[in-house]
This record gives sequence, C-alpha cells and structure tokens, in this order.
Amino acid sequence: QVDKNAELVARWNYCALSQEKLCRPIVACELGRLYNKDAIIEFLLDKSADKPPMEAASHIKSIKNVTELNLADNPAWSGDKESIKGDKYDDMQSARFICPVVGLEMNGRHRFCFLRNCGCVFSERALKEIKSEVCHKCGVPFQEEDVIVLNGNKEDVEVLKKRMEDRRLKSKLEKKSKKCKSAESASRQDTAEESPGPSKAKNGKDCINSTLGEKRQIIFTKSS
Repeated sequence: QVDKNAELVARWNYCALSQEKLCRPIVACELGRLYNKDAIIEFLLDKSADKPPMEAASHIKSIKNVTELNLADNPAWSGDKESIKGDKYDDMQSARFICPVVGLEMNGRHRFCFLRNCGCVFSERALKEIKSEVCHKCGVPFQEEDVIVLNGNKEDVEVLKKRMEDRRLKSKLEKKSKKCKSAESASRQDTAEESPGPSKAKNGKDCINSTLGEKRQIIFTKSS
C-alpha cells in the first residue's frame, strides 16, 4: 500500500509530467494536475515519433490547455535549506504556498482550487465561505465551471474531464460557425462586385437622355 504522506508530497510538490520539483512558473491543466511550465513546453515541442506516451499529459494538445497559477507564498515556509544535511526533521505538513483568503497551507490536507480565467489559487473553504462572482484576489469575474479542483479525487477528475470535453466541443463548433459566416460574407462581396449597382445604370440612362436632348435642339435650330 502506498504511503499516503509520500503520495501527497509527490502530487503537491512534484511536476506530474517530469517528476521534478515544482518551481515557478507552475501551471495546471483542466483536470487539476500540477506541472512545471518548462516541462509542458518541452513536451509540446517534442514531435518525434519515438516520444513515449505520457498519460499525465495526453490531454494537453497546446499551451492554451494549461493555466499559469498565481500562487500565494507561505511566510512560515523556510524552504529546503533546513533538510539539506538530513539531520533535521522534514515537516511534511509545511507547504510553500497558502490560501491568500483563509491562510490554509497547500499541502494536500485541504482541498484547493484555481480559477481558469485568472489562475488565482484558493482553498475550497474560502470559495464556499466567501461566495462571490469575482476573484477574491484580482477581481476577474468567473462562473462555477471555471473553478477547477487541484489534485482532486476520481469523482472530481471525472467531472472535470466531462467539462473539458464539453468546452472543447463547444469551441470546435464555434470555430466552424465562424468559418461558415466568413465564407458567406466573402461570397456576398464577390456577387456584389460582379453585378453593377443601380446607381451606375441610372447614371447611364441620364447621359443618353441628355445627349438626345442636345441633338434635338441642334436639329430644331437648323430647321428654323
């Protein structure tokens, strides 16, 4: 059986793709997994055929599929300096980041979420206790489906996966409808250019009438 503490440390302190220690800039995907931005960029740039299949990032098709996180530093965290020699107790409970609203530490003991629109990270308790339609930190408006649970359980991941698929399908349909509209407007412009406008035809008639009038006047003067 996997040690729960070790699992929590791995999920909250290490990149889900490269397994290296998380360091800024840190990004999160639509399923709530944490990554180093550099690792994601390298993964997306690697187009080689022998690239090993990465289950942790198979759903990430472009850099737009991840959100850079706006994390609040924990003032009580003293960093890795204390445990370099290995002669001091490594406190698993202590975390580098905290919730900026209620001060809970982001160590996996409490549920944390981030907002897709701005990337700000809060504890779930803060979002529930202080209900708002704008971000507590930067004031950007958000909806319920923009809240993504970080390192959630199986049920959370299933819900997030369904939302992700719906979102991608919606954007595909929107792109298709935009293409159709632009094609329609282009064809309309072409037809308008081909057929002469009514003003041109009218002007032509006026010119003919005026020349006829002039001829009649000339004939009349000659006969008189």
